[in-house]
Amino acid sequence: MNGESRKWLRFRIAIMLAFFMVLFIALGSRAFQLQILSSKELKGLAERQHTQVLLLQPDRGVIFDRNGEKMAATIMADSVCADPSKIDRPGQVAGILASTLHTDRAVIQKKLSGAKNFCWIARRIAPEDAARVQDLGIEGIFLVKEPKRYYPNGELAGHLIGFVGLDATGLEGLELKYDKYLRRLPEKLLWTRDAKGKRLYPRVEASETAPPEHYNLVLTIDSRIQHLVESQLKSAVKSKGAKGGFAIVMDPRTGEILALANELGFDPNNFSTVNPALGKNRAITDCFDPGSTFKPFLAAAALEEGVVKETDIINCENGHYAVADRVIHEANRARHKSLTFRDVLKYSSNIGSVKVAERLGKEKFYRYIKDFGFGAKTGIDLPGEATGILRPVENWTRVDASTIAFGQGVSVTAMQLITALSTVANGGVMMKPFVVRALMDQKGHVVQAFRPTEVRRVVSLETAKRLTAILTDVVGTEDGTGKHAQIVNVSVAGKTGTSQKFDFARRVYSSERVKTSFMGFFPSENPQLAILVILDEPQRDKWGGVAAAPVFKNIGEQLLTCFRTNIRENPVSEEKAGDGMKVKLVSTPATLTAQAAGEEDKPLIPDFHGMTIREVLKLSKEKGLEVEIVGSGWATTQRPAAGVPVRGNRFCTITFSTGS
Repeated sequence: MNGESRKWLRFRIAIMLAFFMVLFIALGSRAFQLQILSSKELKGLAERQHTQVLLLQPDRGVIFDRNGEKMAATIMADSVCADPSKIDRPGQVAGILASTLHTDRAVIQKKLSGAKNFCWIARRIAPEDAARVQDLGIEGIFLVKEPKRYYPNGELAGHLIGFVGLDATGLEGLELKYDKYLRRLPEKLLWTRDAKGKRLYPRVEASETAPPEHYNLVLTIDSRIQHLVESQLKSAVKSKGAKGGFAIVMDPRTGEILALANELGFDPNNFSTVNPALGKNRAITDCFDPGSTFKPFLAAAALEEGVVKETDIINCENGHYAVADRVIHEANRARHKSLTFRDVLKYSSNIGSVKVAERLGKEKFYRYIKDFGFGAKTGIDLPGEATGILRPVENWTRVDASTIAFGQGVSVTAMQLITALSTVANGGVMMKPFVVRALMDQKGHVVQAFRPTEVRRVVSLETAKRLTAILTDVVGTEDGTGKHAQIVNVSVAGKTGTSQKFDFARRVYSSERVKTSFMGFFPSENPQLAILVILDEPQRDKWGGVAAAPVFKNIGEQLLTCFRTNIRENPVSEEKAGDGMKVKLVSTPATLTAQAAGEEDKPLIPDFHGMTIREVLKLSKEKGLEVEIVGSGWATTQRPAAGVPVRGNRFCTITFSTGS
């Protein structure tokens, strides 16, 4: 080989070495990029190709009443899912599932045809339906456990508690207001495929960013009082042919709401079928002219400012009083000549109230209206509260000042009314209304307690006592407008009201469409309970004294008869537990006081609410009880009630419902 050939060979070798060097560097760079720089991205891509993720909603915190009774809880229910890629005959499978689940075959077939790898067939079904689906053993059809919100008492306090959607998000009531405390972040349901594309069994994975736990709510509501108030309200609405109504029971000394009822009611277990209008908590969302129930607040202002005394004589003009271009009449065309200030409230004189307002002056009257909380939200811990309507005093005409004196031309909410009345009952000090007493963790420790909050002093203690004495006459005397609210052996202070609704088509107040009301508190000398009852458009007995006052009486009498007289007794006791506070929920017996004595040591009927049939049978066996099973699904009612002492008869009837 000559020199020229050797040079050419070396050149070729150098070229080849350079090529392999470049190739090596390129491969090394690519490997570095794939294994180091892009590993996270590629790993994610591989996981997406081999793993499918579905978000599962976690359970929510329990909502307890003040006695530890569950008003909202979470139970685990089976949902039916499908992997259409594993189903060879979707039409046939749809027919089998439709027959098993008692649903529409076409709907199921559409779901199977419209999805590639996953679709829901049925959500949160009854246990017996889930068992039948499981027994079918169909390839590509499987069950997944999902939490289901359950309201053991059905309609009870439905407007107050509210409800959640299919994604476990609060939509109304306390479920909405305290949603961020009641719920956690969703869990992940993951399916993994092997290299051949075969789907492996799904697994659940908790969210890495989920908070450590969710909280339970302890309410001020007493579910027994709530049931009593709802029953009486429903009966009154039916008997008077009313369009609806609401009632509130409040402890005036603390601001705690013991019951808040709306009629017509609804069952939050069936929220999807509820007319949205029925879901409104009208006791805090609806504004209306208060009518004569507004007169006590005018009286309080006049007494506080010293412009009247109880014995002052007021000329009531024999039933006709001209104010500017308007003639003021008495309700029901009554004709009063001269009345004492005390009797102006006793007989609910419109003209007498106008005369008092004239003495007070519109600026001072406006200031006291504001101080009593009208024209502003009370701040109650419920969503959707309205402010009412109170026009600025500089826009008042002389006629406006006169009509507002007897509750026309100003709009209020029921919550504002009961809060203002409770201010009088509490010696002139306004308390902020509230319905949640505490947030509690899953171990029973209080995370946050909500204490009674004093808003402001509105009138002096002396003025509150003087007004209370006048309002006691309204009820206690035989010629008082509130005589039908009398409770035997208990002094009641109260006021009736009948407010006309404004007819916007005719631009006048209607004499046919009215709201009748009664508000009061007792005992007058030491008020412990304030109650407001309002009936909307009753067709019979269209006056507050004969329509709403008897409802107040019935509620008050049963409260005194069937419950411990000291209803302020605190059933949520707090004990030190480490760094936190532990709540012990103590149920107060709902039986008569005489029956309650001497029964503490006897075994009690357990609370079966929310349990499956299997769970009920297991617990009843442990307690030595015989049970009769009625229906299917989850336990909704029981007889005898939970907490009742077990006597000679150890038999209990449990009614079940799917609550779908």
